[in-house]
This record gives sequence, structure tokens and C-alpha cells, in this order.
Amino acid sequence: MCRDVNEWEKDMNPVFIRARDIPDAWFQCVYEIIDRGYRYIIDRGSYEGQQRLEFDYVTVHITSPGARPLIPDIPPALGIPNPVADGYIESYLPYLMTSVKQPNEDYTYGQYLEPQIAEVIRMYREDGHGTNQAYMTVGDPTTIYLSDPPCLRGIDTRIRYGKLHFIVYFRSWDLWNGFPANLGAIQLLKEYMASEIGVEDGEIIASSKGLHLYDYIWELARLRTMK
Repeated sequence: MCRDVNEWEKDMNPVFIRARDIPDAWFQCVYEIIDRGYRYIIDRGSYEGQQRLEFDYVTVHITSPGARPLIPDIPPALGIPNPVADGYIESYLPYLMTSVKQPNEDYTYGQYLEPQIAEVIRMYREDGHGTNQAYMTVGDPTTIYLSDPPCLRGIDTRIRYGKLHFIVYFRSWDLWNGFPANLGAIQLLKEYMASEIGVEDGEIIASSKGLHLYDYIWELARLRTMK
């Protein structure tokens, strides 16, 4: 299972995955990371001292991210709980779109994205679709000093072929739970923005140098993929 931490290979091993929808993208990533992930001990970050299995770099092209359901497909016979509970994506959406922050939170994605969402919509509606400036940034230079900086760092946008497409980057990304929940909420955001702009909903291209599985989930990943 996986490339061992002691191999010290000379070259990075980028992975490209093309998927129909978000559940398909999730399954393919879980399937591929079991064999192609890099295993290492976490020196700093979530679950310090434990192990991650992580892609060196991955790009996931999802051609129909709006296809329902948005959450992973788990056959009942496997007896595995779904990583994303019914209704969770909808409840997570305000965290992505609004600046409301709970007392125990250092930040929300929405505090950065809320004003930019409105500006991107205005930009496309008033200035036209032919631009590369409609990029939404998450975080600022001070977030590097947080114990848990934002994982999502940016959502780039493009209108092409009459559709709004998102290009998304995560610096670190939990594959089992975070990947499907985050992408599901980002897809709902994209649908809202496409409707406000007056174009069709498009594709998602997501990339990360930190898409990973924690060691406590490896057995469930093997069970789901039957590896």
C-alpha cells in the first residue's frame, strides 16, 4: 500500500483524475491514493504524530459537478457511514458565503469570500465575460500565524461556452470528509452565482498538493474500494 516515506523518490508524482460528478471524483481519488499516495508522519498540523497518505499533487476535473446526489455513494451492504450526512452541505453553505463567525472560530471562508462573490457577479454582468480578473482569494498574510490556517486558498472563475466554471485550490484537504463536503458547497455557490450572472452552471477543476487520508480511515478506504 502506497509509496513509503523512506523511499525518497527524486520526482514528484502528479495525478490527474477526470470524473463525471462529485461522488465519482471522491471514489476515484480514494481508489488512487491507496496505491499512489505518499505516507508520512505529521510534524505540524492536524493530528500531529499520526500518519497521512497524501498525493504529491492532484488535479481533479469534474465535468458534471451539479449532478445529484452531491454526497458520496456508499453501498448499504458495506455498512460504512456516509462521510457526509444528509443536509450537511446545505448547512455548511453559509460558512462559505457569509462572514458570520462563531466565537470559537479564527475565521470562516465566508468572511473572505462574501464581498468578492458580489464583485465577481457585478464584474461579469456589467463588464462582460472576457476577463481573467474574477478570482476570489481566501486568507491574507497574517493567516500563516494561525494554528490552523485556511485550507481553501482560492476560487478562480471563468465563463466559457456560456457556462460558469470554477478552478479551486486547497493547500491541505481531507479526502474522506472534507473533499465531498467542500466541493458540494462550492458547487451550490457556483449554481447561485451562475444564476445571478445569467449563464449556465459549468465544471469544476480542483487541485491540491495536500489531498490526504488520515491513518485512522485507511481501513474504511480499503473497504469502500475493495482493495
